[in-house]
Amino acid sequence: MRRLGTTRRTSRTVTVGLCAAALAAALAAPAQAWQAPARQAQGRGPQPHWVLKDSGTDVRFRGLSAVGRDTAWVAGSKGTVLRTTDGGAHWRNVSPPGAAELELRDVEAFDARRAVVLAIGEGEASRVLRTDDGGATWTESFRNTDARAFYDCVTFFDRRHGLAMSDPVDGRFRILSTADGGRSWTVLPSAGMPPALEGEAGFAAGGQCLVASGPRDVWLATGGAARARVLHSADRGLTWTAADSPVPAGDPARGVFALAFRDRTHGLAVGGDYRADQPSPRSAAVTRDAGRGWAPAAQPPPAYRSGVTWLPHSRSAALAVGPTGTDLTTDGGRTWRTVDAGSYDTVDCAPDRGCWASGEKGRVARLEG
Repeated sequence: MRRLGTTRRTSRTVTVGLCAAALAAALAAPAQAWQAPARQAQGRGPQPHWVLKDSGTDVRFRGLSAVGRDTAWVAGSKGTVLRTTDGGAHWRNVSPPGAAELELRDVEAFDARRAVVLAIGEGEASRVLRTDDGGATWTESFRNTDARAFYDCVTFFDRRHGLAMSDPVDGRFRILSTADGGRSWTVLPSAGMPPALEGEAGFAAGGQCLVASGPRDVWLATGGAARARVLHSADRGLTWTAADSPVPAGDPARGVFALAFRDRTHGLAVGGDYRADQPSPRSAAVTRDAGRGWAPAAQPPPAYRSGVTWLPHSRSAALAVGPTGTDLTTDGGRTWRTVDAGSYDTVDCAPDRGCWASGEKGRVARLEG
């Protein structure tokens, strides 16, 4: 895996209360409508915009899980986990005891009490922990003992079945599987995994390098090699196929950083070059055939993006985020326009239209409007 911000490897609080009609109207409005003064001056109804919530800390939150408009979890550096159940008005520090040295890069929450977090790093730094009581107590359910492995992301198909992925070991990406909600994990056989390309790895940038949709489909994003690829499994990680993406790679800092699928067929990929002084052309791609083929966005985001999510109950609208801003698509990923200049690393939406974003310096925001 690539751990952003290290020398060796590269790797929300805001509220939405939109009814379906209001959301459709908001998405049809121009980018300027994301600014409250503009929409007020134009006499329009509420339009969606990020509203920062005070997390009370300055750690970087690359892990995020939106349970709903009121409840969200964030996970980040210094082993920090925060949870809100009141729309971000208050955050409770529910960090695992003794985890201050861990880099938590992914969190998957099932509700306000049950969640799984992934710590990244080489060897035993890669761990999985689970809570069943809102973070009052944590149980370590997996600790990596293979010095060659480096875990990047975790995802769940449902409350019981999930996967975690590591950078290649013995030339193939390694997959962990759970069938009990993350209480125990098993390394899956590697026979069904295509060989990795030279230098190929995942990015632990925002918890979206491994994503699932439906009961069995899962996708894995890569970079660092000559080509950035997306791998797909239709049997919960037992067998995989690989497809090239048009997102540029060819460098350890470039590739596909995040994926989002609104169903098993329609998906989005975003990425680029995470270095601030490097351009990121062709930073987004779209698939309409479950990832067998990817087409570049006709008008991609203007810079590197590390997080992406479909807006709930929409067949064509999605958000992408990165250090230089938030972009909106209303045509299924073909074209993107920047709607906010704030820095975020990841973004996630819940079925009740509660959308959250999180990132550096303790930034968490909820979509309101």
